Amino acid sequence: MAREIPKGYQPQEIEPKWAEFWVEEALFRANPDAPPPVFSIVIPPPNVTGSLHIGHMLEHTEIDILTRWHRMRGYNTLYLPGTDHAGIATQRAVVRQLAEEGIDYRALGREEFEKRVWKWKEESGDTITEQMKQIGESCDWSREKFTLSPEMSRVVREAFVRLYEEKLIYRAHYLTNWCPVCLTVLSDLEVVHEERQGHLWHIKYPVADADGASPGGRAAKFLVVATTRPETMLGDTAVAVHPEDERYKDLIGKSVMLPLMNRLIPIIADEMVDREFGTGAVKITPAHDPNDFEVGRRHHLAEINVMTDEGKMNAAAGPYASMDRFEARKKIVEDLKTQGLLEKITEHAHVVGLCERSKTIVEPRASTQWFGKMKPLAEPAIAAVERGEIRIVPENRREEYFNWMRNIRDWTLSRQLWWGHRIPAWYCEEFGHVTVARETPTKCETCGSGKLKQDPDVLDTWFSSGLWPFSTLGWPRETKDFKTYYPTSLLITGYDILFFWVARMIMLGIHFTGQVPFRAVYLHSLVRTGSGEKMSKSKGTGLDPVLLNKQYGTDAMRFCLASMAAPGTDIILSDDRMSGARNFANKIWNAARFLFVNLEKFEQGGATLQELAAPEIRAKAPYVLEGAIPLRDAWIFGRLAATIEQMNEALTNYRFHEGAQGVYQFFWGDFCDWYIEWIKPDLQSADKERAVVAWRNLFAAFEAALRLLHPFMPFLTEELWHQFPQRAGAKSIALERFPEVRDSWRNNAALEEFGLLQEIITAVRNIRAELKLGPKKKVAAELSLADDAARGSVESNRDGIVRLGMLTDLKISGGRLAQGDGAMRSSAKFDLRIEYAETVDAAAECSKITKELEGLRKAIGSKEKQLGDETFRRRAPEKIIRGLEATLATQRIEMQKLTERFEQLDC
Repeated sequence: MAREIPKGYQPQEIEPKWAEFWVEEALFRANPDAPPPVFSIVIPPPNVTGSLHIGHMLEHTEIDILTRWHRMRGYNTLYLPGTDHAGIATQRAVVRQLAEEGIDYRALGREEFEKRVWKWKEESGDTITEQMKQIGESCDWSREKFTLSPEMSRVVREAFVRLYEEKLIYRAHYLTNWCPVCLTVLSDLEVVHEERQGHLWHIKYPVADADGASPGGRAAKFLVVATTRPETMLGDTAVAVHPEDERYKDLIGKSVMLPLMNRLIPIIADEMVDREFGTGAVKITPAHDPNDFEVGRRHHLAEINVMTDEGKMNAAAGPYASMDRFEARKKIVEDLKTQGLLEKITEHAHVVGLCERSKTIVEPRASTQWFGKMKPLAEPAIAAVERGEIRIVPENRREEYFNWMRNIRDWTLSRQLWWGHRIPAWYCEEFGHVTVARETPTKCETCGSGKLKQDPDVLDTWFSSGLWPFSTLGWPRETKDFKTYYPTSLLITGYDILFFWVARMIMLGIHFTGQVPFRAVYLHSLVRTGSGEKMSKSKGTGLDPVLLNKQYGTDAMRFCLASMAAPGTDIILSDDRMSGARNFANKIWNAARFLFVNLEKFEQGGATLQELAAPEIRAKAPYVLEGAIPLRDAWIFGRLAATIEQMNEALTNYRFHEGAQGVYQFFWGDFCDWYIEWIKPDLQSADKERAVVAWRNLFAAFEAALRLLHPFMPFLTEELWHQFPQRAGAKSIALERFPEVRDSWRNNAALEEFGLLQEIITAVRNIRAELKLGPKKKVAAELSLADDAARGSVESNRDGIVRLGMLTDLKISGGRLAQGDGAMRSSAKFDLRIEYAETVDAAAECSKITKELEGLRKAIGSKEKQLGDETFRRRAPEKIIRGLEATLATQRIEMQKLTERFEQLDC
């Protein structure tokens, strides 16, 4: 068998084999007829335009860990994969591709453009899906979904029509956010706000007399207006002042001449005006500012749009037509200076809205769009979280959710794109009536006209994503999948899309199904650079997980990310952490290789792997030798039981880092560093019974540990698990049971007894290090233990202490150690002295004891203060108080022994 485990661990040779096997064998296909309990989870659909980034790697690792863990615990498990059509991102990608070919997408026309996008998707859109398969995600690929498939389109249309019929979707003229690069309206959530240093331009608007101007065309008086966007003044239709501002009361109702455009506009009074900002007079541009839009409605002002979709000035901008908006700004400022109408320019910090995707400055523009009425949908979604029907982790994100939902605004649903779910609304070309329908209508439902034209806009991508948890399971039909797997058990996603996606899924899920879409939401951390910045491909700070997986191994990357994924704490990824995870994988591989290389020697005596490690043999471990389970075996199974319980507790509460750290400590520390080292001599013992017991217990513990580790490191564990004999028909470790704690494994006495041996050996090793003894230099030691039971245990395990402590001899007694040369260490349970012929540096020894005494005095003083505080004793749990008292007693004994040693050395 050893020949099947190469000397070096090569993940690049192992991982593709098992990734392909899992998919080809359809091992993870869900069965809705299987008995409960059920664990179901849908993937946050990554954009079809993309490839895996490090955030996906973290998210998908966490999802897959929980999916594999539940599957191994007997749950009817569904992990449903899919991708998002990513309306804006995909259209931009294909528009760029066409431009490189010298083709203007508009010239192609909508139908031909859509064909090109579908062609692009067929050729390039499956990159991320293939990468997901490569990293071993245990999805049910037979249920893979795409948000723009015909199946999903029917669901989206049904949802839109229902909401329209319920008057929760409406069409209206409002001021919205416009991206001149993406060429579409954006919702408020798609605009990121950034504070920038800019300017305030103070512009003089000439006050007109009754005839429109003063004699000679020169105004006798000016109204000074401050603005951060001079280019929009070309669309001004009023100047507003506060009705109670004494400076301007006499001007209300009069007019000013709009500079550069020579258009008379009224001076109006409105309480919206902040008298302290600028001059207290503000320009009103209803077509280009949200506040101005509302003022314009109240005062029935005209809306003059002065920009094109691309952010250039249009014909309404007069002499500035066809100029870029920022070039126009410069020219307008120059012309105002020339005409003596620019009073001053001041520095001004203000917040600028940027398109989340293109990072372009967003332009507020008035337009007619489709909107979702959100408050009626938000109220049940708030109540569901308040009642605990949905748990949000970490807890602090609950308040963010509530704050946003309680102040929610209507959702701009329409997008000026060609790629996406086209809005199912048709307009009567004769009378402008609107028909919203599930199927393409043949006539206007209002007047019967056959001249209909469909709305050219598509729905916001997040609309179809908001239906994802139930649309993927067959809704609105009552399918088996929907009945079995909805509501889903959990959603794992980044906290940065809590409002974009999570809140909308909750609202739409409750509205359409009457049930929450998931029972819990875990909002994972973000992966950041070493300096704490969010990783960004555009800045060159992004990490490609595909390349990292090739460098370190996928299992190592999964384990590294999981080990750092503490709820509410972002991850700072470094080479050291990734190398550490790779070293852990190597450690496990080498442990397996040690087992099978040594087994090959043992098999020469007639033993077989089947009789030592068959499933039915492993099931009966730990085995007895001479009437009792050997201490080292009782200890390792006790540690295995504790680690299993810790793992279950950690994963139940999404504390992936605690689960990873627990299994790391067990595999590297307990199993490799202690158990294998302790059991080595018995593996080749001439006493066959002793050797067989050792091998059986060793194999059983190792195989259980592989199953324990499998959710974190699926490839490595799959490869090694197949080296063991398995039951007939067994295909994969992923389909085996997660290790379950047996009562016989729980053994606090063995943990304490072996723990004492570890403490003694560690003390020996520490003294050796302090004395700078070479690793092969053996020395003698004396050990004193007052407790008879402890002394008896040490006597029984003397050979192991001598071997692992690199000692020539170990004298064990119950009395105090006599005065003598050498380095001495004491604990509450024992005194230890290393006898060494060369003189021990007394000064160094005294210095060390002094530091230890100082530390103990502080620790004892702190605990005495705590325990002497009556308020603390009343409030603290009894378990905490007992623990402090026990620790204090131990530290007092150590203090006494160190003081005596200090005096012996005449320090």
